[in-house]
Amino acid sequence: MAFDFKGNKFKPFEKKVWLSSPTMHGEEIEYVDEAYRTNWMSTVGANINEIEKITCEKIGCKYAVALSAGTAALHLAMKLAGQELYGQPAPNEGALKGKYVFASDMTFDATVNPICYEGGIPIFIDTEYDTWNMDPVALEMAFEIYPDVKLVVMAHLYGTPGKIDELKAVCDKHGAIIIEDAAESLGAKYRSKYKSNEPEGDVGRRTKAYWRETGTFGKYNCISFNGNKIITGSAGGMLLTDSKEAANKVRKWSTQARENAPWYQHEEIGYNYRMSNVIAGVVRGQYPHLEEHISQKRAIYERYKEGLKDLPVSMNPFDGDNSEPNYWLSCLIIDADAMCEQVRSERKPLYISEKGKSCPTEILDAISFINAEGRPIWKPMHMQPIYRMNPFITKSGSGRAMTNAYIEGEAVDVGMDIFDRGLCLPSDNKMTAEQQDAIIEVIKACFE
Repeated sequence: MAFDFKGNKFKPFEKKVWLSSPTMHGEEIEYVDEAYRTNWMSTVGANINEIEKITCEKIGCKYAVALSAGTAALHLAMKLAGQELYGQPAPNEGALKGKYVFASDMTFDATVNPICYEGGIPIFIDTEYDTWNMDPVALEMAFEIYPDVKLVVMAHLYGTPGKIDELKAVCDKHGAIIIEDAAESLGAKYRSKYKSNEPEGDVGRRTKAYWRETGTFGKYNCISFNGNKIITGSAGGMLLTDSKEAANKVRKWSTQARENAPWYQHEEIGYNYRMSNVIAGVVRGQYPHLEEHISQKRAIYERYKEGLKDLPVSMNPFDGDNSEPNYWLSCLIIDADAMCEQVRSERKPLYISEKGKSCPTEILDAISFINAEGRPIWKPMHMQPIYRMNPFITKSGSGRAMTNAYIEGEAVDVGMDIFDRGLCLPSDNKMTAEQQDAIIEVIKACFE
């Protein structure tokens, strides 16, 4: 039998164990109070200045611009790249109007929606099993099919760096700009042969390896301080770049694109995207605890890995030789031959319990039964209703309409497979060892 929802021995936690909730330390309120007492409550102030400085020092970029959300940072990154590649658009048109953009497939939709904000057309690149990120082989295939594409948007899923050097080599080969979505991976590191983002053949090409933070590999990069991230401001994000001109342009666009005139004059479309000095105060108080949070998240990952080692499951993978994740979320994937039957409609899942087997839906239901929060893996973008007509590229070519009723064979869709068999586990760094042990026992019960 599988998990018994009526006759089991498990008691729900009195206080819910969340997937990943904010962890406050006390300094945050001091900086918020400072903003209040000094009356710097708008989008300028010492807190904003300080966190932009701290971010540059921590991540290793030259410029950081504090914005209202990671999504706002991604939007302005798209606009920067679009104008660099195709020129300034008309006021009623986006900078990527009608242009294809390659994008990570297994990610949150905030990675790809900003492409559409600027009128672009996302082409989704399939995932690889080694890090659950964009597949460099599929990306090369995409350039063979769409050789005119000049922009690639890549994310680092759940805090795990992708195969950055391989992806960057493909992009350099085809002269494409990289936008790096590091919203989930603040503090994660990657061991790169590139010391910087200089062009191939210059200082960027070295035989020596360099440890670099995610958020430094693209021309325009983004991080997030959303409420469930590794550190938070309750909201907020940043655009990161080594270009002073780009940083200044984003500062202008994010404050309604006012010109230097004694009245309100505008020559470009602007946005109300600048971060509040109040939110920046929360971020400022969180930054000293980043490494502490990463260490706590690593311990959670390792405890799951040890506790679940005798089950037919694996933890979300990473390249231990060339990367250091921030372990934002711990996830598992069930072995294919240990999956019970599971089907999902657009809104509801169904499964049939089977002895010795389980599925993400059953495990998530069981975790919820004891008052803990897990979630499904991000549903790949090519499977989302809004993007069903967009191109999707696997390492074998187009991933759309590739089966044939009269010819044996099947299309390999890695992202869909991980979505079908994977789930995100409770990863809150305030979860006690005893609570985590109880969650592990619940998961084990699902396979009994």
